[in-house]
Amino acid sequence: MIKKIIISSMALFGMSLATLYKADKIEVMPSPPVEVENVANEPIVVLELFTSQGCSSCPPADRLLDKVKNQFPDEVFALSYHVDYWNYIGWEDPFSKSGYSKKQGQYNVKFRNRSNYTPQLVVNGKEHFVGSNSSKLYARINTYTAENPANTIQLNNVQHTSSEVKFDYTLSGNLEGRQVRFVLVLDERTTQVKRGENRNRSLKNSNIVVAEKYIMSPERNGGAYLPIPSLVSPTDKITVMALVETENLDIVGATKKALR
Repeated sequence: MIKKIIISSMALFGMSLATLYKADKIEVMPSPPVEVENVANEPIVVLELFTSQGCSSCPPADRLLDKVKNQFPDEVFALSYHVDYWNYIGWEDPFSKSGYSKKQGQYNVKFRNRSNYTPQLVVNGKEHFVGSNSSKLYARINTYTAENPANTIQLNNVQHTSSEVKFDYTLSGNLEGRQVRFVLVLDERTTQVKRGENRNRSLKNSNIVVAEKYIMSPERNGGAYLPIPSLVSPTDKITVMALVETENLDIVGATKKALR
């Protein structure tokens, strides 16, 4: 059964970042020079799963997201957004944020869908369906891997410490009405759920969004940073992703770089 909740407010939300602290050692990931205008626009499939550890319908969708990200490591950009509106039923999802619930609400306003629900999967910001629907997901992957995105974005000079990651970016294509979303994802985490609908279950979540930042009306070349929150340990695998979006929230470009 799909878990639904009626949207009470669809106000746009702002993203805020934690105060960053300097570290003694900086790890630099060099990038070769890239002539972006000459790079072919490779197909992208951005999957945004809105999920919750407090939702009994979500684990199958969580497993499917993990499966396709491993099957299509280059084309698929998997993002797991943990919403907070199921926290009240007994288990507070440690990865949930109210901002992610508001983000989901923005999509549902666009889709003219009257409610938020979990698990909801949004593909390239253009359509949505139940996140555990494997046949529909594979069909959409086939569809979008046959298309070329309108924009490209490159990440260069990536540097990270224990508390932040900094990088430069270069955009190509039409930038009118564009915005860029930078996202930090935790590769995976297994949680022992003690209460709520999934009590006494061991849940594995993958590509968990732990930080993000928007740049509105970006220049073709610029720099940005993301915090690395304390819940990320030094041994965790993390990846930074950059998504190019239209004003209508369509995703028209993407890239990613594993940090460790």
